[in-house]
Amino acid sequence: MKLATLKRGGRDGTLIVVDRDLTRYTPVPDIATTLQQALESWAELSPELANRYQALNDNSISSQAIIFEKLAAPLPRAYQWLDGSAYLPHVERVRKARGAEVPESFYDDPLMYQGGSDFMLGPRDPIVAADEAWGIDLEAEVAVITDDVSQGIDAGNAGRHIKLIMLVNDVSLRNLIPAELAKGFGFMHGKPPTAFSPVAVTPDELGNAWQANKVHLPLLSHLNGELLGNPDAGQNMQFDFARLIQHAAATRPLGAGCIIGSGTVSNEDLARGCSCLAEKRVLEIINNGEVSTPFLKHGDQMRIEMFDQDKHSIFGAIDQVVQP
Repeated sequence: MKLATLKRGGRDGTLIVVDRDLTRYTPVPDIATTLQQALESWAELSPELANRYQALNDNSISSQAIIFEKLAAPLPRAYQWLDGSAYLPHVERVRKARGAEVPESFYDDPLMYQGGSDFMLGPRDPIVAADEAWGIDLEAEVAVITDDVSQGIDAGNAGRHIKLIMLVNDVSLRNLIPAELAKGFGFMHGKPPTAFSPVAVTPDELGNAWQANKVHLPLLSHLNGELLGNPDAGQNMQFDFARLIQHAAATRPLGAGCIIGSGTVSNEDLARGCSCLAEKRVLEIINNGEVSTPFLKHGDQMRIEMFDQDKHSIFGAIDQVVQP
């Protein structure tokens, strides 16, 4: 099942069901007006949504052509957005560039921060940054959306709370982050609004690519039409999504509609490229002693997308331009 949100009907938009080929949609006001409403009553409403999805794919109900520019993020605002850093090749390279070792705890205890979730970007919304000197960067990730999760849940049961999966561009302002982290209190200015894929999909849409609470498919990132990277999201993920949920819920419950990100997707295989410019710059320092790749400039365009084994886009593309 593929779900999306139209930019109409208030801040939380209007829930729609999208066909498998990402060409047509139908609103479902008789089932739920927003995705948040659906998630809060998922056990009751998801079978009805699945029936509507089947009817849409069977061409047995009326539908409209989808226009991606009219889509908001699947959750235009969320009660919680938590982002992990589950791909340790990314962590290891960034720390190596500044001569720092990776603490042993990083291999057993997930990294995670709480980001702003009151304003999420749609898949075609621009990245607005007043100053290029901020060090504007993309970060291609995978994320899951949960239903209600009880405090203290174990990893063995956490996976059943994964209801939807989507792609993320966790925009970072790299040159603002070091000073913030030096304060010892986390990100603020360095993390502007986050963008999400056109649709969120149920795990069954991924078929055999969804295994062990991971997505085993390449995540493609392009910058100005050139491939930046295509690492496999199922490889080198130290902590699967069930483990990330367990970590997030260790001392507090999670409400339905909580979004949990994987962190920047990265593989040990350097031939797979990078999912962010910071990592590309790190590799340039390691290999050449200096940086040759700049951070994003006004007018730059990035595209993040994932395809199934038949080369069909699963989530649609995050396709954004940086603007002042």
